[in-house]
Amino acid sequence: MLILNPKELDSRVFYSYLTGTVAPRPIAFASTVDKLGNVNLSPFSFFNIMGINPPILVFAPNNRGRDGSKKDTTLNLEEVPEVVINMVDYAMVQQMSLSSVEFPRGTNEFIKAGFTEEKSVLVKPPRVKESKAQFECKVLEIKQFGSMNLAICEVILAHFSEEIIGENGKIDQQKTDWVARMGGDWYVRANEISMFEVEKPTTKIGIGYDAIPESIRLSKILTGNHLGQLGNVENLPTQAEIEAYRATPTMQNIIEQVMYGCAFLDNLLQTEAAKLLNENKVKEAWLVLLQRP
Repeated sequence: MLILNPKELDSRVFYSYLTGTVAPRPIAFASTVDKLGNVNLSPFSFFNIMGINPPILVFAPNNRGRDGSKKDTTLNLEEVPEVVINMVDYAMVQQMSLSSVEFPRGTNEFIKAGFTEEKSVLVKPPRVKESKAQFECKVLEIKQFGSMNLAICEVILAHFSEEIIGENGKIDQQKTDWVARMGGDWYVRANEISMFEVEKPTTKIGIGYDAIPESIRLSKILTGNHLGQLGNVENLPTQAEIEAYRATPTMQNIIEQVMYGCAFLDNLLQTEAAKLLNENKVKEAWLVLLQRP
């Protein structure tokens, strides 16, 4: 393991390790105004949800590395404590990147990056029309820690494009196409190809990793993810279910291979279970793993 003490490194050097590993990070595309009404639009990847009731979003414009001065977004928030946090999808990522250029104070990045201003309802800063999710926020507090300015924002109105709403009236993740920040110049695209579902163990209590038989836990074939799936079931299959499954073509094929000495039973069972778990067929995987002559 590479061990680094941030106190022994230049802050920008350690920053590269942080951003390369604490990733992907969502992007707060923040629109603000100063006391004269001049508009600013800037992206920040030090950003996330931090509260539900009330709904709280936080993002952190760090001071400039070259001279330690505050960025225009921070100065604007100090003058007008309101912000619209616009979410970024793949269709706007290049324009979003363009807006991050250090233009002179007072420059409207909506114009420079080619975005469309949409009048907000409850706050002064405009929304990014091209964004498919926009959060009008009031800034509750700005906390300063060293070079960081942490803006704590309460969402007071939200706008969601019909394009990302599913038939159930909720956000359809397969329609969103959000992008997130990685380290260096890298981004990641959360599209249908890269997304996957993991069942939340919130409505049930699984048996746990420790309840999985040792012969299965110590498998050289099953991965940690596979074992996590197996430990998330509430109950193991009954003996009657196990015996009934033995009559399936899959199990008969495995039994035949063992009879002719083609392979060890445990290896065959665990290989088949791994295949089933990759297809999220957890109960079937257990039915295979619990088979014995």
